[in-house]
Amino acid sequence: MTLIKSISGIRGTIGGISGDNLTPLDIVKFTAAYATFIRQSTQEKRPRIIVGRDARISGEMVHRIITGTLMGMGCDVTDIGMATTPTTEIAVNQEKASGGIIITASHNPKQWNALKLLNSRGEFLNAEEGEQILSIADAEDFSFSPVDELGKMIQKQYLHEHIQRILTLDLVDKDAIRAAKFRVAVDCVNSVGGIAIPELLYALGVREIFKLHCAPHGNFSHNPEPLPQHLTELASLTRSSKATVGFAVDPDVDRLAIYCEDGEPFGEEYTLVAVSDYVLQHTPGNTVSNLSSSRALRDITHQRGEAYQAAAVGEVNVVSKMKEVHAVIGGEGNGGVIYPASHYGRDALVGIALFLTYLAKSGKTPSELRKSYPSYFMAKQKVELTPDIDTDSLLAKMKEKFGDQQVTDIDGVKIDFPEKWVHLRKSNTEPIIRIYSEAHSQEEAEDIGRQIIEMIKELA
Repeated sequence: MTLIKSISGIRGTIGGISGDNLTPLDIVKFTAAYATFIRQSTQEKRPRIIVGRDARISGEMVHRIITGTLMGMGCDVTDIGMATTPTTEIAVNQEKASGGIIITASHNPKQWNALKLLNSRGEFLNAEEGEQILSIADAEDFSFSPVDELGKMIQKQYLHEHIQRILTLDLVDKDAIRAAKFRVAVDCVNSVGGIAIPELLYALGVREIFKLHCAPHGNFSHNPEPLPQHLTELASLTRSSKATVGFAVDPDVDRLAIYCEDGEPFGEEYTLVAVSDYVLQHTPGNTVSNLSSSRALRDITHQRGEAYQAAAVGEVNVVSKMKEVHAVIGGEGNGGVIYPASHYGRDALVGIALFLTYLAKSGKTPSELRKSYPSYFMAKQKVELTPDIDTDSLLAKMKEKFGDQQVTDIDGVKIDFPEKWVHLRKSNTEPIIRIYSEAHSQEEAEDIGRQIIEMIKELA
């Protein structure tokens, strides 16, 4: 069993011993630390915190502990119940709340749960803020409120507001979608997407919806990470039902996987590419993705005459870079679309609305659209090291070794060759270096990764 504390929140497996797993004691401790941070940073006597959760089996238990702890810390709570991560982010912003907590372990299996922490803008905390919360939690420096100063809780639904916000986006055309008479297959992995995605599709005017695993009971019917090996049922349903397109989301609905009409995966790296292509055709501007995302986004951005920028891995880093360069679209290659016209957070619902509008206006099938983009293949490998090896020194040697290539070191070491790239990142939890590589063929991508691994072993 596992408990992982990081600057982005706390996550772990449910049950077991406190300090080793995500137990009620750990939840109270971390929630109290977050409330303390919010009170100190905002100087508000009664901060308002938005709380939403996915459909995990442990969600209700974790939710009750979090909301009770927040009230015990003198915070008012707006409980939005089962809600997607982007819905919760939007609620924080729209309610002008002091912060928010999303109860979700994202793509992790059902025995996991987590607390994702938001600031007053509905965005994830930065590294410095996360460190402050970890420090408060370690010191257990909490001051709970007396009876007359306890927080209060109200309940409110926010999915409707989220969908209405999407429908009012300039680049979302529900009339075009309705006229296209789309038939859409969806796999919502028995979580909150089973509520949100069909409601969005009906609002957009989709003609017919074929549902897989839309009952939000939290007993995930397959591994919840939206990867091809886990989505064979969706592939089959999309093909057999003669659907226009298939969509799959993770349990908190911030990642979007697309399936072509023939049941073939569009490719998670290409979700952002396709949506960005559509946005760039109507809104000239910069794009951003993280260093481990496909080069295809850079290629199509340059084809449109615009500038591409890379950010360190992590949504908060991508958002920061997007703001810095005034990007009109950005995200991560895992199917995470961040569209600032809506809000600064990965949002599968926004991705679906923009993608369907693009299909409707282009008249292309998903497979035709996919073939129009540069073809890249990605490999993910790792090299294990002994604990005594200085990983930072090793990465510095790799940077020096490839000094004749374009090298980026804002997050590990990324080496850009003319026709491929390799990204080396050290793990924060174990003595390994993760190797991500991309090329024009799977064999090439794996081969350059293996070459880098051999070099690392030699230098170590």
